[in-house]
Amino acid sequence: MANFARLDADNTVLEVVFVHNNELLDSQGQEREELGIAFLTMLTRHIYWKQTSYNATFRKNFARIGSRYDAVLDAFVDPQPYPSWQLDPSTAQWQPPVPRPAAPPDHYSSPGYIWDEPTLTWANVAYIVDGTFVRPEN
Repeated sequence: MANFARLDADNTVLEVVFVHNNELLDSQGQEREELGIAFLTMLTRHIYWKQTSYNATFRKNFARIGSRYDAVLDAFVDPQPYPSWQLDPSTAQWQPPVPRPAAPPDHYSSPGYIWDEPTLTWANVAYIVDGTFVRPEN
């Protein structure tokens, strides 16, 4: 199955649909995106479609409702999560100004971190010790 994102005029993803691969085959048996777009346009009368890859083999990320298609990057980009985060054009992923802390080497505790935009830091919000959910002291 091929996946296609229906876009609005601003390239925001409205939905993602599946199309049988046979609809994309040309006379030589090669898959072509434009044939899938023509099929969907005929079926829905909607003209803005882009093929997306579930395993991100092209267009960098799988299209999701609310993400946008960036024609310059030829990629689907999620909304910017925080004003301080910058888009990495090589991955089309938003990156924080400070890398997320690494998890500790043991598997018995798992710190949970959330981004704190006012302080531009990662806050440790919770972790698990011996199967018990624990919040750090404030």
